[in-house]
Amino acid sequence: MLAASLALVALATTAHVAKAAPCAIGIGWKVILASDAVDPDVFLWDSRARLIDYTAGRWSSTRAIFAHTLLAPSGTEAIVVACTAGAAHPKYTTSEQDVVGVRITRGQFKGRYGWVLASDAHPSPGSRRSPTGLLQ
Repeated sequence: MLAASLALVALATTAHVAKAAPCAIGIGWKVILASDAVDPDVFLWDSRARLIDYTAGRWSSTRAIFAHTLLAPSGTEAIVVACTAGAAHPKYTTSEQDVVGVRITRGQFKGRYGWVLASDAHPSPGSRRSPTGLLQ
């Protein structure tokens, strides 16, 4: 009976994962970091969990935010190294956002890794997607 119950839980978990929508941005894509027109610089977070908490409106202080982020200037170039679909839940909306892991490829933070919201990562102009979804 216990084995059957565990098998049912495993099946339900697998079915839920299979239904998850893929990320809007693929691993290997070249992106340009830019936020909105009012404040175009982008927080590059040191962990996915901290970005998710910040997006949900959970943080202890402004000092804590600055201790765990870099402020990447608008236009910073990066490559996508990871993506978690729908992981961020902004506090004042019902929508979800993908959380994207990037490696900075140009500028003052070249070589640094971090996490941004998909809405702050824009595919580079002129790049084309291969059938696998990777930009070439």
